[in-house]
Amino acid sequence: MRTQVIHLEKGRFLLASKRAFRNWNSRFHGHFDSETRLGDVSIGVLSFLAQGKDQGMFYLYDLIMRLKNFGSGFEFNEMDPTKKMLIIDHYLFLLDRIRFECMKRLNWLENYPGQDVTLVALVLEFEKRGLSLQTKIPQLSRMHPAYAEFSALIPYDRESFIRKMIPALMKEMKSYADPL
Repeated sequence: MRTQVIHLEKGRFLLASKRAFRNWNSRFHGHFDSETRLGDVSIGVLSFLAQGKDQGMFYLYDLIMRLKNFGSGFEFNEMDPTKKMLIIDHYLFLLDRIRFECMKRLNWLENYPGQDVTLVALVLEFEKRGLSLQTKIPQLSRMHPAYAEFSALIPYDRESFIRKMIPALMKEMKSYADPL
């Protein structure tokens, strides 16, 4: 008889990840799991989520809430204000990473903070990693037409430079949206 070691914490983590991505897997017809990074997500799904509108917002809220054991995204409006603010903080953080990934796919960015971190870790380790990642600035691609202007800026102004690119990104990403 062979003895098998069961890692309960890992099992709980995998079940929580599976639950958290249930709506994503059915809606986006993909395979999302505990190892999924934004770099693994299709450009069509990224475009949908990057818009920051009702349905995209729901899928991000749902992911965050399920991973944090706050219920589903459908319950967001009934939550107490403190938990709502926590979810919104997570949401805005993820929305930034999603938009940075879109910029990277368009070759506007070389890299961005958190690009190698799984979606699950971005949510579950937000309190530990979030602030650190938010203080780091994405690196504009050397091939981008505004690279010289970006490089001449002091680090404090580089973040706002990147953020000012978001409206142009939103226009560009509409052409990548899948009819989900």
